[in-house]
Amino acid sequence: MPINHFLLIYDIRARRLDRFTSFGTDVEQALHAYAELEREYRDRADHQDFEIVLLGADSRATLEHTHSRYFTERDAVPF
Repeated sequence: MPINHFLLIYDIRARRLDRFTSFGTDVEQALHAYAELEREYRDRADHQDFEIVLLGADSRATLEHTHSRYFTERDAVPF
């Protein structure tokens, strides 16, 4: 089963997924997009309020199960 690559931006303060991008099996494009977002967000005054995460899985459904904190709104952010 091929690994698909997903790029997420999670807004910690708002407790919600801000962006979800699927790159299919194109790891190079996923890594490039991840690096670009890291550069973009690191210079923002509110950078600590966001998680930029690159994940691999067979499907979004799997991610929603294994990384559910990014896909459900919660009263508190678990760490």
